[in-house]
Amino acid sequence: MTAITPKRVVVSTKQLSITQIKSAIGGKQNQRDTLRSLGLKRIGHTVVREADAVTVGMVNTVPHLLKVEEAN
Repeated sequence: MTAITPKRVVVSTKQLSITQIKSAIGGKQNQRDTLRSLGLKRIGHTVVREADAVTVGMVNTVPHLLKVEEAN
């Protein structure tokens, strides 16, 4: 995947490296909750998660706040 989050991340068996690049301040409550559910706590924080249906759905909810890459 590219450095910028594509419009739609798809379900696969790969690992995703998810980094928060923008603040959730001023965003809707469901967007703040989604970031917290992904395990992201601050700008620059990165988590590695499976690209399962739940994770992909959360990433596609807030793609403008995240950078998603394939984890090595």
